[in-house]
Amino acid sequence: MRDELIIYLHGLSDEKYQSKAWIEDDHPNGGHDELDYTIHFLYDDTDLANDPLSLIGWILRDTIEANAIAALIDKLNILFEMYGTDLSDKEYLAKTEWKDVVKAAKLAEMALRT
Repeated sequence: MRDELIIYLHGLSDEKYQSKAWIEDDHPNGGHDELDYTIHFLYDDTDLANDPLSLIGWILRDTIEANAIAALIDKLNILFEMYGTDLSDKEYLAKTEWKDVVKAAKLAEMALRT
């Protein structure tokens, strides 16, 4: 699951990938990808969105990683509180607040890769 999280974080941190895979449906490795997959992983499939500290020793290594995930979730929550959860990927990516999500995802990915 850690490897899967890193893949999702990479997707959230790469605006060119998002445009190509999520908006144009041109996935470099074939198949299909969309923002919804990442959101479900963070919010539904794991407890990362609710309690990242509880996943230390399972998906996360330490509080640095847990805090980085929590910061990312904070940015996503702001976006969802402002615009709801029913926008298309293209609409989310066009929001000013999306830049904060991308930045937080980059920091979280860096934390998990060190």
